[in-house]
Amino acid sequence: MMLLWSLPAVLVLSLLMTAGLRRYALARSVIDVPNARSSHTVPTPRGGGVAIVLTFLLAIVGLMLTGAEGIHSLVALGGGGALIAIIGFMDDHGHIAARWRLLGHFVAATWMLAWMGGLPPLTLFGWVLDLGWLGGVLAAVYLVWLLNLYNFMDGIDGIASIEAITVCLGAASLYSLTGLGSHAVLPLLLAAAVAGFLFWNFPPAKIFMGDAGSGFLGIVLGGLSLQAAWVSPPMLWCWLILLGVFIVDATYTLVRRLLRGDKVYEAHRSHAYQFASREFGKHLPVTLAVAVLNLCWLLPIAFCVAKLGLDGAVGVVLAYIPLIVLAVRFHAGECED
Repeated sequence: MMLLWSLPAVLVLSLLMTAGLRRYALARSVIDVPNARSSHTVPTPRGGGVAIVLTFLLAIVGLMLTGAEGIHSLVALGGGGALIAIIGFMDDHGHIAARWRLLGHFVAATWMLAWMGGLPPLTLFGWVLDLGWLGGVLAAVYLVWLLNLYNFMDGIDGIASIEAITVCLGAASLYSLTGLGSHAVLPLLLAAAVAGFLFWNFPPAKIFMGDAGSGFLGIVLGGLSLQAAWVSPPMLWCWLILLGVFIVDATYTLVRRLLRGDKVYEAHRSHAYQFASREFGKHLPVTLAVAVLNLCWLLPIAFCVAKLGLDGAVGVVLAYIPLIVLAVRFHAGECED
């Protein structure tokens, strides 16, 4: 019952808070000015993702007070996410050296894993693997990569918001269909927080998310996927499938740039979604295409894993093959003209 009123409350609070942050950004000249590496052409306020952070953290506090969710997961997500948001906020308003940002990212990942109990045993092609301390290391790298790739993929209007909303709604539906409905609460609350921001971020965007919001979404989505692994091992694979568009585009682009010897920490416009937005001449078709891929391709495969017994690793491979084809088609990682 609480969820029925809390979801619209979170959405409205996020919407109103984003409006306030937009006025603050305009007044303080916290503006993203287009340059040669930008995918937009109009100076636009940034930092609106703070609304997502604050509303979701308030929702977590509400869950703590009502005891509606396990305290360890809430502390893990809230603490790790808040640290990443603070680092991103400071970087949005100034500059933090890359090495210190990375250190902060691993501290946040370690916090999250410590409260969650690390990485549970994985089922891979029918084999159960308990990786022990190595699993913890791999999980930390996974969280740090996911929060950074989310930052990389937040490059055109609405794409990061649409990704988070469709992934969370997809995961929540899978929880409900597999008898794990109580675990749908956090994804639904996160989707509501992002939906309020999306009102202002939908193409053409009136405000950008900023590093605080994108990094926060990346690590929280990663944390939710690891929490799912403890609840039901196949659900980890489902989350990896649902996040496929961002994982494939960012990873494929990074590998190609590394092989070419590029400075991967420098801003660029060589992701598949960026090439696609320039080819179509606008952001909206690409952002909507992400939603269609998530709901019409990735979600059905994730359903087969969660409900029909498809091996999770096989499901990931099946889901990613067309995404890799799309990355190649849209020249992901190629040199920009």
